[in-house]
Amino acid sequence: MPLEIERKFLVADMSWKTNAQPPVRMCQKYVSLADGVPGVIRFRIAGEKAWITLKTPQKNFVRGEFEYEIPVEDAEALMKNFCPGGSVEKLRYSVVYQGKEWVIDEFLGCYSGLYLAEIELNSASEEFSLPPWIGEEVSGNFRYSNSYLAENAK
Repeated sequence: MPLEIERKFLVADMSWKTNAQPPVRMCQKYVSLADGVPGVIRFRIAGEKAWITLKTPQKNFVRGEFEYEIPVEDAEALMKNFCPGGSVEKLRYSVVYQGKEWVIDEFLGCYSGLYLAEIELNSASEEFSLPPWIGEEVSGNFRYSNSYLAENAK
C-alpha cells in the first residue's frame, strides 16, 4: 500500500514567503463516510488538474494513501454530487528549506488567516530541520485536518 508520512505545523511568521514558489489555488471536498468507516475520500482541484484520494486513518504520522489524477470536469461533478458538506479553499506554496520541500497552505474564506506547513518524509523516524518560521506541531490534532476544516466550514 502506498504510504503518506507527513508532519504538520502552524506557521509562526511570514518570512517563508521570500523563498516561496508562486501559489496554486486549491479546492478540496470530502465524501461523508458512514459512521465507523475509517479514513477519508477527497476530491481536489489544484489549478488545471484534479485528483481523487483515498486515505486510511493516520497512526504515528503514517497513513495509507491512494491518489489518482482525474479530469477536472469529473472532479467538479463528483464534488457536486457526492460532497454535500463544505469545502476547503486555499493557496498552496512550496518552499525548500535545507534540501527538503515544505508546502504552506494559506487558507481562504472562513479560515482566512490560518497557515499550515507540511513536510512529507520517507519514514516516520526521518530527521529534518525546522525552519525558523515554523510554530507548534499539530500533526496529531484532528482539528487541523483538511477534512475536519471542510466539514466545519461556514
